Amino acid sequence: MIALTLPMPPTINTAYGHTKGRMYIKHAGRAYRLAVAEIVAAAGHPKLTGRLALFVAVHPATRAKQDLDNRSKALQDALTHAGVWLDDEQIDSLHLVRREVVKGGMVKIVITELETA
Repeated sequence: MIALTLPMPPTINTAYGHTKGRMYIKHAGRAYRLAVAEIVAAAGHPKLTGRLALFVAVHPATRAKQDLDNRSKALQDALTHAGVWLDDEQIDSLHLVRREVVKGGMVKIVITELETA
């Protein structure tokens, strides 16, 4: 099991862009990847290689309306880039919950390896 507290991920619209049929990572997405990579490296967890469950508690920065799942992709991609797992394809169970507002916003995650039958 891995438990981490991370900064609030950028929305899908601010993390990624499209031009001429190609997707690219915007500055906000690159900065988020770097921040997550530093936190993951400091935590020193081994890379997860099995099937996974990901629990995400989203603590928004404000009470403004926002789609809860709009931040999930940038979070998962940053965790992949940081080497937490091989690929976010390993996630078989994804649970997102909205929690209380926290100044600046954050996400608390728990990653659990699932037992294989």
